Amino acid sequence: MPLLATTPVEKMTGPYARRWWALLVLCLSLLIVVMANTSLIVAAPDMTTDLGLSSSDLQWVIDGYTVPYAALMLVLGSIGDKYSRRGALITGLVIFAGGSVTGSLVDETGLVIAARAVMGVGAAVVMPATLSLLVAVFPKGERARAITAWTATSGLAIAVGPLVAGWLLEDHAWGSTFLVNVPIAAAAVVGALVLVPPSRAAGTGRIDYVGGLLSIVSVGSLVYATIEGPHFGWGAGPVAAAVVAVVGLMAFVAWELRHPHPMLDVRRFLLRPFSGSMLAVLFFFFGTYGAIYYATQFLQFVLGYGALETGVRLLPLAGAVFVGAAVTGKLTPKLGVRAMVGSGMVIGTVGVFLLVLIEKDSTYADFLAPMLLLGLAIGLSVSPATDTIMGSFPESELGVGGGANDTALELGGSLGIAVLGSLLGTAYRDELAGLVGDRLPAAALDAAQDSVGGGLTVAERLATNPAAGPRQAEALADAVNQSFAHGVATTSLVGGVIMAAGTLIVLAVLPGRRARRRAEEKPAEAREAEHSDSAR
Repeated sequence: MPLLATTPVEKMTGPYARRWWALLVLCLSLLIVVMANTSLIVAAPDMTTDLGLSSSDLQWVIDGYTVPYAALMLVLGSIGDKYSRRGALITGLVIFAGGSVTGSLVDETGLVIAARAVMGVGAAVVMPATLSLLVAVFPKGERARAITAWTATSGLAIAVGPLVAGWLLEDHAWGSTFLVNVPIAAAAVVGALVLVPPSRAAGTGRIDYVGGLLSIVSVGSLVYATIEGPHFGWGAGPVAAAVVAVVGLMAFVAWELRHPHPMLDVRRFLLRPFSGSMLAVLFFFFGTYGAIYYATQFLQFVLGYGALETGVRLLPLAGAVFVGAAVTGKLTPKLGVRAMVGSGMVIGTVGVFLLVLIEKDSTYADFLAPMLLLGLAIGLSVSPATDTIMGSFPESELGVGGGANDTALELGGSLGIAVLGSLLGTAYRDELAGLVGDRLPAAALDAAQDSVGGGLTVAERLATNPAAGPRQAEALADAVNQSFAHGVATTSLVGGVIMAAGTLIVLAVLPGRRARRRAEEKPAEAREAEHSDSAR
């Protein structure tokens, strides 16, 4: 067997012999892409102190990665289909590593945001490539198990990112959380050359670059508006972005309906399994990413856990993901996609609702059950939804399928963090003003209302101020903790309601096993005629 994988998948007469090793490379690539966001959660306090970040600065350090990541996946997945999926994977890993090196070396806010944006571009190449290569390499009978492993890896990264970042921050500066991506990316590049076979779509026409540009404008504007508007007010910029997103989406749909070879055939959304699974991914990550985002802040700021301690306490979530993935792998063939996706969404909704019980005196034990439920829900529901989405695309559009799935995932997560994070901030500020608004100078109150970290910093300053003293500082710290706990409870109620509504919508859209069986039992000629009509 040659050292390098040189035989294209399309020329193989049987299943690729080293496909499970190839899956390991794909999962390793996925791991660092997801870790890039989750590790930043625990690195944020050190970055804020070192760079003097404002709340707006920190938000864009986080979301400088998200905007290009969400906006470019569909287009870059299509390019990978046409030219080389493995080439796209390797190119994305190199771009990602370059952005990581830059981010570890710079010490200015604008340059950090730029480095994160470069990493986001790399991630937008890597993510759809991992899914398209997975589907291309694995025969249909093994595909669901492979996607389950892929899903479990994304859940693992949610916990491993903070754990690795926390371990590095014990002895190193925040730049180390960027630099750790480089050796992993290098190993993945070597692994891709040795273990992942080349793959590209056969018989593809010219790429629909106009549709691609419209998708970039629409998704990019939507993500920008959802980040900027809820956090910093609906001024001219966010409103204009929202208008551009709506107009761009309408133009995208109109163009794709007329194009003979559209980048994304929007008629596919008329297929209930596909549209239901896309909605499931969107709603699910809206709730789970938002909940994990503010639960982690509570562990760090209110309970006072360090970066490493926080990472360790997120490990049960990763373990629950693996349990859910094992269960869904066995039960989905028996019960069907609708039952497993719906069950996962119900469990995730219960997990978010449990956070309504959080109070200022809550301990880590109060977060353990919600995190276990969220992890179990990820394992149960995401894999069958992703498998359904990828199964809706022909072999020539696997990169587009991966891009569509990952766009729904990232858009849902971005909306969750932005919308729920904004609700959390509003509830925190209002509660804090009611508790101590008449006892603090205006400047101190503004600083304390900026964030829970800002409130605790103001309390520390009061402790050293002779005019205030430890007692007033302790009272402010207590008010900050109470206000943040109130914010978590209020936000979780809203998030839970949205997830519950999303669950009902998904269950209404996804077909049951009988409906899917009837569709699959249609004569091949009828299905081909429907496909031809759809293409026209």
